[in-house]
Amino acid sequence: MQKRIIFGLLAIMTLGQGCGYNRLVSLQQEVDKQWAQVQNVYQRRADLVPNLVATVSGSANFEKSTLIAITEARASVGKIDASQVANDPAKFAEFEKAQSNLGGALSRLLVVAENYPQLKSSANFMELQAQLEGTENRISVERGRYNDVVQRYNTATKSFPTLVYAGSFGFKEKPYFTATTGAEVAPKVDFGSQGTSTK
Repeated sequence: MQKRIIFGLLAIMTLGQGCGYNRLVSLQQEVDKQWAQVQNVYQRRADLVPNLVATVSGSANFEKSTLIAITEARASVGKIDASQVANDPAKFAEFEKAQSNLGGALSRLLVVAENYPQLKSSANFMELQAQLEGTENRISVERGRYNDVVQRYNTATKSFPTLVYAGSFGFKEKPYFTATTGAEVAPKVDFGSQGTSTK
């Protein structure tokens, strides 16, 4: 009887290895690691916002509605528990929308700043602009990398024979980042092209 139990356990372990259970665990870890990196670059952008708002608000008569929109967009991003987002398509869409709104608000701020020569000549503002531009580039890169690892993971969960047991072990399809309307122009940090295109 004991030999049958031991044999059965060994057979289950071998089946798990053969069907790719360990591979799914590894792929899921890759997704989690890349999601943490996406969160990291989004947090970097959120951390730049207070300094950017403080610098801009010091400029005389700067449009208050623009500053309020950025503050509110940053607050809405902060309300989302990003640790749970990657496993829930609805929360993922909410997260993506909130981040898109913040990016759009920052883009509008930089367009409006075009009308304030003294602000554009401020070394502090120019440094923040450069940091924001670099951060937006990082966000784009890390989102692309996230989609790559999610594609590998999703492909594995939908491939035979893995698809037979993946769901029962909690390996569910992960959502992708998708392009939003206007993503090809926002958030863009190039003062010259934005100023020209919006006037």
